[in-house]
Amino acid sequence: MSAKPSDALPPHGPATPPSDKELVLKVIPMPADTNGNGDIFGGWVMAQVDLAGSILPARIIRGRMATVAVKEFVFKQPVRVGDILSLYSSVTRIGRTSVTVDVEVFAERFQRQGAFVKVTEALVTYVAIDDNGKPKPIVR
Repeated sequence: MSAKPSDALPPHGPATPPSDKELVLKVIPMPADTNGNGDIFGGWVMAQVDLAGSILPARIIRGRMATVAVKEFVFKQPVRVGDILSLYSSVTRIGRTSVTVDVEVFAERFQRQGAFVKVTEALVTYVAIDDNGKPKPIVR
């Protein structure tokens, strides 16, 4: 039986999850997260990236923080209902009030468990904020 297009691997073959990043979130998109084409909304994936990206900065900031920047989202592959998304992140920069994190997203297709395809990657910057929402220095 031939593979359906939704189960096809990218032309360059399966991807390998990064060994230099921490697995911070796994999630399975559901039918309520789809667009009119039956694929998962890009905005839903972006929200998962924001959640995953905030985990490592939370350990550093130890208080309130806000997302202040996202550098480029390029969706390399669609995400489908039932895929297992694995989100990996690593801190790339710690500034006076901010932390920047690289987040990579990999999907295991529902019918191809164990075969990963890279879905997207983004650099996300979070800033430590005080009770009034103003930037505050990160205590090290």
